[in-house]
Amino acid sequence: MDDERVRTELVAVITAVVDGVPRVLTADDGPRLPSGPLRSDHRSLQGGLRAWVEQQTGHRLGYVEQLYTFADPGRASAGGRRVISVSYLGLTRVGSSGPAWAGWYDFFPWEDRRPEPDLPDPVAQLGERLLQWTGRGDDDETARRRLRAEVTFGLHGRPWRPELALQRYELLYEAGLVPESPFGAADVRLAPGATMAHDHRRILATGVARLRAMIQYRPVVFELMPAEFTLGQLQDVVEALAGQHVHKQNFRRLVQQQDLVEETGHTHAGTGGRPAMLFRFRREVLDERQVGGTKLPVQRVR
Repeated sequence: MDDERVRTELVAVITAVVDGVPRVLTADDGPRLPSGPLRSDHRSLQGGLRAWVEQQTGHRLGYVEQLYTFADPGRASAGGRRVISVSYLGLTRVGSSGPAWAGWYDFFPWEDRRPEPDLPDPVAQLGERLLQWTGRGDDDETARRRLRAEVTFGLHGRPWRPELALQRYELLYEAGLVPESPFGAADVRLAPGATMAHDHRRILATGVARLRAMIQYRPVVFELMPAEFTLGQLQDVVEALAGQHVHKQNFRRLVQQQDLVEETGHTHAGTGGRPAMLFRFRREVLDERQVGGTKLPVQRVR
């Protein structure tokens, strides 16, 4: 039967922020995400995922939620069986800079828009190559490609939207500018960034996009914070995830106006100046904001 040739794979996108760098938990020292097949002895999809992650990385999962199911017909294992991947997004405070934890921006350098004045801008360089790929004609297909390139990469004065990380990767794939794409030409200069096995870089891009969208309307960023933190530390984590800076005063005003945090009465002396007040997340927010949502600001970069 055809159904017997379909295999279900469980894939984990586990994120932590360490020293201002968003990192993802990997297996085999980097080339793939923790994953494994759903087995008959797994009591649930999530239970199977937790078992594979702990077996392959030694990491015990905390908060996870289902991310996306990848079921494209072209996704096949070496044995020719069709593979359906059920992915989960997890957030943790337990991360490190060790080999199992790889930086997001090692895989997607163009997604980090925090200014580095002495380095070339990867978005500008990719934009030029994408516009060459779109062509210069006036037909509908060319116009559609050009519009996609301009919107997803913030070209020609359009705003940069951090939550379009997946669309940017998929456009580079379609243009043949990433090594895993079958559409590339031998003489094409590829986009920078490390690759991953199978389509795990696409799965990771999906997780990056989802988390960037979530931090704008849900307080999930606090899953990445210690029990007590300064507002500066909170802003650093938001900026690391978004890949861009936010306005300091606007950020603090919005966080405090929405009663997301409360003072602990303690201070932190490691800021180099006057001790900073320590805060904690108000867990009551999860009940109070079920209807209206909770918005953390992400500044648009043009």
